[in-house]
Amino acid sequence: MRISLQVAAGYFLIVGLAGWFVLDVFVEEVEPGVRDTMEDTLVDSANLIAELVAPALLDPHPQAPLVGRLVAEALEHYRWRTVEAAIWQHRKRTLDLRVYVTDGEGRVVFSTEPHQLGKDYSRWNDIYLTLAGRYGARSTRTTPSLDTSSVMHVAAPVLDRDGGIIGVVSLAKPAYSVAPIVAISEAKIRDRGLVLLAITAVIGALFTWHLTRAIERLRGYARAVTAGERRDPPRSRARELAELADALGEMRERLEGKQYVERYLHTLTHELKSPLAAIRGAAELLTEPDMPDPERRRFLDNIREQSDRLTQIADRLLELARVEQQQTLARPEPVELAALLEECVEGFAPLAAQRDIGMDLRIGRSLQVQGDRFLLARALSNLLDNALGFSPDGGRIRIELLESQPSGRRERLTWAEIAIGDQGPGIPDYARDRVFERFFSLPRPRAGRRGTGLGLSFVREVAELHGGSIALEDRSPTGTRARLRLPAVVSRMP
Repeated sequence: MRISLQVAAGYFLIVGLAGWFVLDVFVEEVEPGVRDTMEDTLVDSANLIAELVAPALLDPHPQAPLVGRLVAEALEHYRWRTVEAAIWQHRKRTLDLRVYVTDGEGRVVFSTEPHQLGKDYSRWNDIYLTLAGRYGARSTRTTPSLDTSSVMHVAAPVLDRDGGIIGVVSLAKPAYSVAPIVAISEAKIRDRGLVLLAITAVIGALFTWHLTRAIERLRGYARAVTAGERRDPPRSRARELAELADALGEMRERLEGKQYVERYLHTLTHELKSPLAAIRGAAELLTEPDMPDPERRRFLDNIREQSDRLTQIADRLLELARVEQQQTLARPEPVELAALLEECVEGFAPLAAQRDIGMDLRIGRSLQVQGDRFLLARALSNLLDNALGFSPDGGRIRIELLESQPSGRRERLTWAEIAIGDQGPGIPDYARDRVFERFFSLPRPRAGRRGTGLGLSFVREVAELHGGSIALEDRSPTGTRARLRLPAVVSRMP
């Protein structure tokens, strides 16, 4: 399973379980909380009413009959009152409070329900406990099998002047009267909980995407290194991922350094064998005392030529090694390609004149690139050296600076293309896929001399280091054309 799926599954499992637990607790606590609030209110109301009806239960009280009549009328009128109240999101249209008052024996003397008058409620917990001097309350279902038919009763004692209990006031409130409030509260909690879960899901998705993207960048970097591409280790704000990227970069550098040394020791040893063998053979022949002077000069020239070849191989190999070890340009600077081409062509002009080779330089537009001027000059010199080496005497070399622009809107990348074409024999079919291999070279027309086989490899490394490319086109029988493409400055459309 992909790590992104594992992280997402783990995150959503934890958040989902935590969210479900919290929502369940909140929902489960809504109804008890409402019931506790309702009971607290009933306790206050019962004690208040107990003080109001106390005169009606005091027999020697001079106004007992009048107060009793007023209490009875008030309870009777309460039954028929209408109400229209907007409580939060619940509209209350009925009065649901039930009141009954008993004497000291537990017999009902006043009630909002006429059928209760005269009944003995002394065995009901609310009346029994209150007459015993304790807190009296009970909850009774009018329909035993139906939970919503539950009615809460809360009682308060009616006291005489000496603090004796002479009666009980009991308030009753049916559960269904607050059921809409409970339902609305539960619905709100569920809705808000779902919104919270959705927000956490989005945050989790963003977090998973960010982590997965960082891991994908690391994996892409590892694959690029495996493919031999130049790329800096990816940067990350997460310290652990940044340290991992640095560790991968350091591991790459060490492995590349080891492989680089092993590869070049092998190839260098192989390439040095031929010129060293030629020098050794010529030196042994020169020890013969009766060798004619023409032969001696020929062997001396061979030793000199092979020595020059060894020097060229060493110099080119050092240049190539330096470029290959660079992952990025250290200090890129603006380079005018037109001026650079003119300098390079001027440097090869004496060699071209010795063989009567014409060099035609055509600059369509002076373009500027960001890069290393020295490396670009060495790359162009290698291309011009190849063109001269494969050109016949009296031939012509065409050097062009062209411009190409891919389609774009406001920001467009301009490509500078340097084309160098000669009139040599072209590229044989067997060599077309190997011309950029290290130490692979073709014999040049003049005396069959070969190059070091490192020039085009160097040019390719320089081109890639600058974000460009190099390609060779076989234009037989008219020769070969090298095309060096480099990204130039970015032009802004008005």
